[in-house]
Amino acid sequence: MIEKGLTNLSWITCSNIEHGDVIFPRPDRNVVDISYRESDLHHTLFLTNRCNSNCLMCSQPPTKHDDGWLVDEALDIVRHIRRSPSSIGITGGEPLLLGSRLRQVLDHIEEVHPTTRIDLLTNGRLLSDATVASTVLDGLSAQVAWLIPLYGHAHMLHDFVVQAPGAYEQTLEGILRLQERGFPIQLRVVLIEPVLDWLEDLCDFVGKNLPFVREVALMACEPVGFALANDDICRLDLNDWQVQLSRSSRNLSRYGVRHLFMNTPLCALPPELRSLAQRSISDWKQVYSDECTGCAARESCSGLFAWHERAWAPTKITRIEELA
Repeated sequence: MIEKGLTNLSWITCSNIEHGDVIFPRPDRNVVDISYRESDLHHTLFLTNRCNSNCLMCSQPPTKHDDGWLVDEALDIVRHIRRSPSSIGITGGEPLLLGSRLRQVLDHIEEVHPTTRIDLLTNGRLLSDATVASTVLDGLSAQVAWLIPLYGHAHMLHDFVVQAPGAYEQTLEGILRLQERGFPIQLRVVLIEPVLDWLEDLCDFVGKNLPFVREVALMACEPVGFALANDDICRLDLNDWQVQLSRSSRNLSRYGVRHLFMNTPLCALPPELRSLAQRSISDWKQVYSDECTGCAARESCSGLFAWHERAWAPTKITRIEELA
C-alpha cells in the first residue's frame, strides 16, 4: 500500500498514485506498477495467463510459461488492501489450472476481507475432474460467484468457439457440480457472429436445462487479442442483430431467468432492452466517443473499450436524445 513519504523517492513519479493504492516499485525499470487502485469501482486479481481453451475472441491470449509469481503477487495485494471492497474479481487465463493455489487465494481473501464477494471468471471445464473440484470446492466458505462462459446449445457450437474438443460436456459438468454445492453461477455469452446465429436456441436451452443459474450476461465483444485475428466473425454492429437480441431476451424471460447486457452501449440495444444493460467496463479501459457528448443516457451507459478506435465499436454510436 502506498504510504506517506513514498513521494520522497526521487525515481518515482507519483502524480497518479493515491493513498490506499497498492503498488509494486520496479526500480530496475524506473517505474511503479499500480496493482490495486482503491478509488476504482472494479477490482480484479489476475492469477495466470495459461489457459486450456483458445477462444476465438479471447481478449487475453494464453501463454504456456510458468507465471506462478502472479499468485504470490495477488496474495500480497490482498494483504495490503486497507478497506475491504464490496467485490473483487479473479481472472486469467484459466484460474482452475492453479488448483490448490487458487484455493489459497480464495481462502486468503475470506480471511482478510470476510465481507468481500469474489467474482471468479473461469471456463469451468476442470471442475469436471473430481480431484480438482474437491481441491477447490470442499469446505469453501468464501462468498464466490462463478462466472462461466457458454456459447451454444450444442457441443459443436461451444467447442468451435473455445477451440477445444470436449469443452462443452466438461463445462456443463462443471456447472452442475457448482449447482449441487449451491454456488451462484453467472453464465457469460460473448456476442460474436456464430453465437448470435444460434442465440435464441441457446437461451431456450438455458431456460429449459439450467434455470437455476443466477443470471445470464450477454456481452459485447472486446476488440482486442484473438478477436482482432478473427475480425470476420467478431466485428459486427449489434444494431443489425436487434431481432435476435429481443427474441433471446424473451426466451429467458419466459423461463424466469434473470439476464443482463454487459460491455454494450445503450444505443446498440432496442429501447425495451436498455434497462437490462449495466455499466460493466472496468474504469481503466472505459471511454466515450465524441458522439456520446450530449447523450441523455451517457451517465448510465457502459460506454466503449478504450481501444475501440484501433479496432471497432460494437455499434455505430448514436446519441440518445431523451430517456424513455
